[in-house]
Amino acid sequence: MKPLDVALADSIAPRRLNLLLLAAFALSALLLVIIGIYGVVAYAVAQRTKEIGVRIALGAAPRRIVAIVLCQGMGVTLGGIALGLAAALGSTRVMTALLYEVTPTDFATFGTTVMTVGFTAFIACCGPAVKASLIDPLVALRSE
Repeated sequence: MKPLDVALADSIAPRRLNLLLLAAFALSALLLVIIGIYGVVAYAVAQRTKEIGVRIALGAAPRRIVAIVLCQGMGVTLGGIALGLAAALGSTRVMTALLYEVTPTDFATFGTTVMTVGFTAFIACCGPAVKASLIDPLVALRSE
């Protein structure tokens, strides 16, 4: 014999573990998204330092440089979101066993995920974009 609260906790322990693992993997994936996008955009800015230096030397406003870098980073991000949505919709049958009172194609879940990844990608692109707008044209054109 054991108390009711202990019996209840024992009965939902496997689902709680699944949920905890799923949340941990989701947070890890979100962290990898942020690091990956930041790295790719920072690398692209480093590769285009001379071009950005020329643009600044010719009179491009810093906000225009920020807009160019942000558009480039968000373009790649939107492509990744589209591929991720296609893969998620394709794997809905596999995930059905793990869901409880939620349909595999829940619009709110997909919408929240897209908004979260889009927002974090935007934040990850802002750092390299601001750095690009602060490039000194003389230093950029002299470097090899």
